[in-house]
Amino acid sequence: MIRITPVIHVVSLLLGIIALFMVAPLGIALWNKDVASTEAFAITMVATLVLCFFVWRITRSKQGGHHLRTREGFLLVTSSWIVASAVGALPFVLSGAIPSYTDAFFETMSGFTTTGASILTAIEPLPRAVLFWRSLTHWLGGMGIVVLTVAVLPFLGVGGVQLVRAESPGPTLDKIAPKITQTAKILWFIYLGLTVVETVLLMFGGMDLFDALTHTFGTLATGGFSPRNASVGAYDSSYIDWVITIFMVMAGLNFGLYHKVLNGNWKDIIKNTEFKAYLGIFLLSTLAISVVLLRVYDGFAEALRYAGFQVASIITTTGYATADFDLWPMAAKGVLFFLMLVGGCSGSTGGGPKVIRLVALFKLALNEMKYMARPRGIFRVRLNGEPVKKDYLYSVSGFLLLYALCLVIVTVIVSAFGTDFTTGFTTALVTVGNIGPGFGLVGPAMNYQFYHPFVKWVLSFAMLAGRLEVYTVLILLTPAFWSRR
Repeated sequence: MIRITPVIHVVSLLLGIIALFMVAPLGIALWNKDVASTEAFAITMVATLVLCFFVWRITRSKQGGHHLRTREGFLLVTSSWIVASAVGALPFVLSGAIPSYTDAFFETMSGFTTTGASILTAIEPLPRAVLFWRSLTHWLGGMGIVVLTVAVLPFLGVGGVQLVRAESPGPTLDKIAPKITQTAKILWFIYLGLTVVETVLLMFGGMDLFDALTHTFGTLATGGFSPRNASVGAYDSSYIDWVITIFMVMAGLNFGLYHKVLNGNWKDIIKNTEFKAYLGIFLLSTLAISVVLLRVYDGFAEALRYAGFQVASIITTTGYATADFDLWPMAAKGVLFFLMLVGGCSGSTGGGPKVIRLVALFKLALNEMKYMARPRGIFRVRLNGEPVKKDYLYSVSGFLLLYALCLVIVTVIVSAFGTDFTTGFTTALVTVGNIGPGFGLVGPAMNYQFYHPFVKWVLSFAMLAGRLEVYTVLILLTPAFWSRR
């Protein structure tokens, strides 16, 4: 039987941490003498902290800690993201920046899930405190708000493993330290270090601290929220484009590889199947689109700049834009569409199906053809030079089937409200895949404001399902999950 009390207890702690992060936008509001934003963040933060304190005290275990089981871990992770988005939306509404709670929840869920889909038609006129919080939700959701909780709350005990596994983006969890709390701390320190480096580099390119931070949040979290209406394209700087391109590619890598780099373990990196496939797809796609764009831009260098940026943005599911790629030649859009079906690496901040799953399935398909040619042969799928168990392949196949099912359901619902098929399908693809901009009416120069409120709630659920790897959310809808056995 599922125990609700320990779940509520940990959610209250997590929500308290989210509320404390509102100190930053509150400080910006005070600095800018923005009364409306100051009141919005102060009310939300104080009310949330008071509520969390009382809930935490009421649900605290007399034994001195809660040990969460696997099913409770799934419930906690899903409910944490929903509650965080529900509370995180309040400053938008209270400040008047986004009067509709439906729109505010959509924007906040898009932020925490690092999707980058927005309902805002005019971004730059909004208060800086609101825009900072909007981007900060990316940064918190990128590495994982539950992973953050595990990192700072070691007394979660054995429950920490279930939580991180339920939230981690990818089919496997690389345990880079003996204890899961140490793993979480290492990942967050790497994340923080990359944040500092990119922020400094962007400031060298002419951005002020505010713009550099907000774009770094969106880059490393592979989110895509920008404080500018024209996104990164507003700066018209090849230096800024290349810095963000490089860091988007880095954010799409498994963060466990950075720990190997710090330890000088280059051998494991070189033989890593997903690493090689990911870089190969990025380089080939960039080259192919660059050739196609030679008739759009002046010279190969300029075509390479725009192609590299957009390929990195789509494959890592970041969603930044320096050009309206919906106006590019069909061949270039075809490559970008393919990349929407790929995603980043497992253990990265990127969304999508993940490169390792597609590589495993591709190798399985090749083996099946070998079996047909040589029925008595013995063929094994190998990743990183090691044979893969059948259980892993079953899990990958099941995930991709559920992922495709989510795409179909969301496409049907969206299309039922009058959108064309291109818009409907890419809306499903970019919300479940946490990409952000798509094609048609949700292209890089458009937004999601026109959708019916019911569709926005559906898309919010789709973003959550995609960010938590489908299984974590959909398992809550099965009778077996709630059974007493």
